[in-house]
Amino acid sequence: MESAILIIQCKDQKGIVAAVSQFLYFHNGNVQEVDQYIDSETGDFFMRAKWELKSFAIQKDHIQRVFSETVGDKFEMNFTLHFNDPKPRMAIFVSKLSHCLFDIVSRYYSGQFDVEIPLVISNHDSLKPVVEAFDIPFYHLPITKENKQAQEEKQLQLLKEYNVDFIVLARYMQILSPAFIASYPHNIINIHHSFLPAFVGAKPYHAAHKRGVKIIGATGHYVTEELDAGPIIEQDIARVKHHNTIEELVQIGQDVEKVVLSKAIKYHLTKKVMVMGNKTVIFN
Repeated sequence: MESAILIIQCKDQKGIVAAVSQFLYFHNGNVQEVDQYIDSETGDFFMRAKWELKSFAIQKDHIQRVFSETVGDKFEMNFTLHFNDPKPRMAIFVSKLSHCLFDIVSRYYSGQFDVEIPLVISNHDSLKPVVEAFDIPFYHLPITKENKQAQEEKQLQLLKEYNVDFIVLARYMQILSPAFIASYPHNIINIHHSFLPAFVGAKPYHAAHKRGVKIIGATGHYVTEELDAGPIIEQDIARVKHHNTIEELVQIGQDVEKVVLSKAIKYHLTKKVMVMGNKTVIFN
């Protein structure tokens, strides 16, 4: 069923919830989901409302203007309006590890993700048979220090040709340039194989094993220019013991990575993430 989602941020004040509710009720909106949050430190108000469009009295193209004129301007709201049709288009970037890729495409084909996957891009060709088995176009763009800028330009051109809305780095082991990141602000999701901010870098499980930790984890976050320091969307952990080998830690960690990344993607798809500075509000 076609629906609309309204994401709101403004200073907390009396009458916001009543005004939004009255707007939806007056125009015959059947509310499906609603959640709100007040940051007691900053005094900011956040709200997410989802409603059916089937019987809504305002045409899609006019909702934003009418809401702004009747509610948004009055409360000095920053708001965005989203629709579930057409489906978002998600590109996947991978390198050699396949566990996150398999998990994403299996959830996609089972209907867990309401999304289109128009292409997969990789700096290696080892996963090409996997991707093509799912009938998804695969593009192999090897990256070296010398050709990095040129290859990123090719990547961006492909993303434009396929009308990609956001990108998932499914263990893509390349650092994106600031120019690339700027092309998709808060629309590049990365899975970091560590419970950030601890154990950054390429081998966090080795570092965790050396340190003798009792929990390991994974972090799904938006990509920013600062490496592995973007707004966090989802995190989870798994308990480990002193007798676990590095290989076992890697396996346990990869299982956590798959779940965390899938949740981060789901939150992004359903417009339940709102970025505020370097933090996020995750709506229920």
